[in-house]
Amino acid sequence: MELRLDKVFDSIRAAQRNADEPLCAYVYDLEGLRRHAVRVVDTLPLGCELFYAIKANSDLPILQTLAPLVRGFEVSSGGELMWVRAHFPDVPVIFSGPGKLDSELQAAVEQRVECLHIESIHELQRLGSICDRAGHAPAVLLRINLALDNLAETGLMMGGKPTPFGISVQQLQECLAWLRIHPKIRLRGFHFHLLSHQLDAQAHLRLLAAYLNQVRQWSEQYQLVIDQINVGGGIGVNYRQPDQQFDWTAFSNGLSALLDRNGLPDFVIRFELGRYITAACGYYAMQVIDIKQSYGKTFVIGRGGSHHFRTPYAQGHSHPFHVLPVDAWPYAFHRPVAANEKVSVVGQLCTPKDLLAFDAPVECVRCNDLLVFPYAGAYAWHISHHDFLRHPHPVQWYLPVEGQ
Repeated sequence: MELRLDKVFDSIRAAQRNADEPLCAYVYDLEGLRRHAVRVVDTLPLGCELFYAIKANSDLPILQTLAPLVRGFEVSSGGELMWVRAHFPDVPVIFSGPGKLDSELQAAVEQRVECLHIESIHELQRLGSICDRAGHAPAVLLRINLALDNLAETGLMMGGKPTPFGISVQQLQECLAWLRIHPKIRLRGFHFHLLSHQLDAQAHLRLLAAYLNQVRQWSEQYQLVIDQINVGGGIGVNYRQPDQQFDWTAFSNGLSALLDRNGLPDFVIRFELGRYITAACGYYAMQVIDIKQSYGKTFVIGRGGSHHFRTPYAQGHSHPFHVLPVDAWPYAFHRPVAANEKVSVVGQLCTPKDLLAFDAPVECVRCNDLLVFPYAGAYAWHISHHDFLRHPHPVQWYLPVEGQ
């Protein structure tokens, strides 16, 4: 995704000049998001569809920007379903995720989701009881935890080994037998989501090729009449080396060749991308409150912390950041500074786990300067423990889509 840093930095500087205390903020570039989503959708091969996984970032302006561009939204809870339906009553919705309550299955039926992804035989049986009472049923995909030879592991695995996600292959036959005697519930196909944080385009193509081959085998073995494969999301963002991102051009070209060579006629291939769509549109800004040395280490303490921006700790990395100088200094005494050294960036929490960056080289950072963390548009604010210590929430704003 194109990072429009000048526009983002200008908006942060303007907000800081107008602030009464040190700034802590999230900024989202909706025009950058729009351009990125258009590129992804336009370069998917024929027969492929993109659903946005709103768990990554469900802010209304984000969804409003993406709704005209994607095929629909993927939700993973009853709360997400009702949030989408309250604002987008006609957008196609698919419902994934483990541990669905009966009330959530009921809502999926009532809200007529386009497809429900089933995680277990028990969930399938509970859905059957609800559909018997309702008189109609959504189409379903069976999420299968598929064991593959030579599966290249990433930093986050949801399948290919014992996990709470999906249906084990050993139970597939039982699910298919149940569906045959409950024809009201239509099986559309299969859902796979074995991993996340995939940065290797060629490895991801090999994974999708394995999915296609497996579905072809099951279709023949069980004489299935199905028309859809949901290959999940899984494409990652390289936080450690931001200049070395997933090669979308190589992937989309390779996918087109794969489908020409080994595709399934009349099948729809669906993607549920979240992080890869929105991560680069978001920025977390924190103003430096203090700089101090402790046993040979330099710590830069900013307004905010992991209760706002949990991504670095959750992913176990030192998050890259930019320093925006702020020349104003309101005190008569010396201004603390760190220059030409490595620093750790921490927040205001009473825990050593409140760590956003470590051993990060800086040319110069001073108290009152601004630190801006890019790639903060997905699984950032939305996964953070907002109310720990009851610090105020950061301010948020959205740079509009051009022409609006």
